[in-house]
Amino acid sequence: MNKEVDSSHYISKKERLKHVITVYGRNTCLEVLCDDSLSIHRLHLACTNKYSKSLERLIELANSRKINIRWHSRLQLARISRNGKQDQGVACDIQCPTYRHYTEIMNSMTLSQTTKLIALDGITNPINLGMIIRSVTASSAFGILIPSKGNSVISPLAIKASAGTAFKCNILRCRELVTALTDFQQRGFQVSILDSNATDTIYDFVPSSPTIHILGNESVGISAPVRKIANHMLRIPMHRGVESLNVAIVAAILLFQRRSKNHSLL
Repeated sequence: MNKEVDSSHYISKKERLKHVITVYGRNTCLEVLCDDSLSIHRLHLACTNKYSKSLERLIELANSRKINIRWHSRLQLARISRNGKQDQGVACDIQCPTYRHYTEIMNSMTLSQTTKLIALDGITNPINLGMIIRSVTASSAFGILIPSKGNSVISPLAIKASAGTAFKCNILRCRELVTALTDFQQRGFQVSILDSNATDTIYDFVPSSPTIHILGNESVGISAPVRKIANHMLRIPMHRGVESLNVAIVAAILLFQRRSKNHSLL
């Protein structure tokens, strides 16, 4: 009987955590606790924390919102935050229904030839990640696909760069990008990558089916495995000898390029 109860509890907890983003650091946790639009699941504190006004304020806010507070050893808290060097003994779980594994939503998506997703292939700078998330949230794109392997995590720095939109964006998780892309291709998506040597520009491209645009690593670009399965290779026309753009700028261009089809504007 106990095993059944434990199993049921474990399954329930596992399901709930699928949609949780854990943030850390005192200032970041204070900001999210002050935002009544966010659903906070739990505040985590290290037992070794020394008294401070910021700690007192965290506890006060959590109590006023009836948010569960859990105390942990320093090691346990580091496991929760996954960044013991920077968590300052504080972490916070935020319930985000739009943060989920791609398999939870892929088959129920309403698709059209204009359906658009952004996927990340080795974006390691958290500021770039946050800025990309902000552009995705502001656009008509369905969301963003972020592999846990090889990409920056949604850290306080990324959240700050996203201007808080990380909690509103459709963020789809996966482990490895190629596996997820292959699944989406079987669902009818086409995969598009950027290459400065491509014949077609992003303004020539007319999607015939839902499209996933891949953003490559800040230094080396698109990885070979992703390049191998891509359906389209496009380029952004540039002038005056400029060879590349910041990846967050590229994301914004891809997401909003339909508003400016006149090549002469570039």
